[in-house]
Amino acid sequence: MAKNKKIEAKGFEIVLYETNQEDYISLTDIARYKDAQHTDDIIKNWMRNRNTIELLGLWEIIYNPDFKPVEFDGFRNQAGLNSFVMTPKRWIETTNAIGIVSKSGRYGGTFAHKDIAFEFASWVSIEFKLYLIKEFQRLKAEENDRLKLDWNLQRTLTKVNYSIHTDAIKETLIPPKLSPKETSLVYASEADLLNVSLFGITAVQWRVNNPKAKGNIRDQATLEQLVVLSNLESINAVLIRQGLTQSERLTQLNNIAITQMTSLVQNNSIKKLK
Repeated sequence: MAKNKKIEAKGFEIVLYETNQEDYISLTDIARYKDAQHTDDIIKNWMRNRNTIELLGLWEIIYNPDFKPVEFDGFRNQAGLNSFVMTPKRWIETTNAIGIVSKSGRYGGTFAHKDIAFEFASWVSIEFKLYLIKEFQRLKAEENDRLKLDWNLQRTLTKVNYSIHTDAIKETLIPPKLSPKETSLVYASEADLLNVSLFGITAVQWRVNNPKAKGNIRDQATLEQLVVLSNLESINAVLIRQGLTQSERLTQLNNIAITQMTSLVQNNSIKKLK
């Protein structure tokens, strides 16, 4: 479920919302820094650039399995021409894009995934982008602090019923070794790729198996699993840049998860944190 949030950069209010654990930032609000009366025109001018079209298309290719690359190539060939006009609606409807979205209502406007929004902010003003990133990072730090407090409370309440010291629990924490058939499957999102690498199942599969559980698969993770998950996210980003396929990355990430979890469940320093 999407949750609206706000930050302020150089006196300008910027609306954000989170959906599926991804942050989207209002391009409309960023454009107000340049010209509050013509925000739509500013966004359209930015989207006319060839560099912008290439950025949007490459982002979709990496993160959106339903993206239409043929239509993207057509736009890329036209980009930069005086006759070329691009709008968020045209981009979304023609290419089935998810990196840019249009929202209606009180906090409506054009929004983009944070990767894309920061690039737009650079085009509007490098100085404004730096302030935007600073405030965004401050917001995320505050959210992480709240999550840590909630997590510590949860750990305290459940500590009596949970012990990492038994061999049986240690064995259940070690990720399962995926079969060749499992590693050949293509998972729709990078989040589920990490879930399968570490937990052995997708978020949807976990929900089916745990219909009464609160939160999602990651909310129920142990400290060791959260540490390894953070490591896997960084490693996956490197593997993506290296051009590895999903199945190749899944095999590597699963092996890394097994190795790291085996090490962590035997780590005395980790045990002291519980």
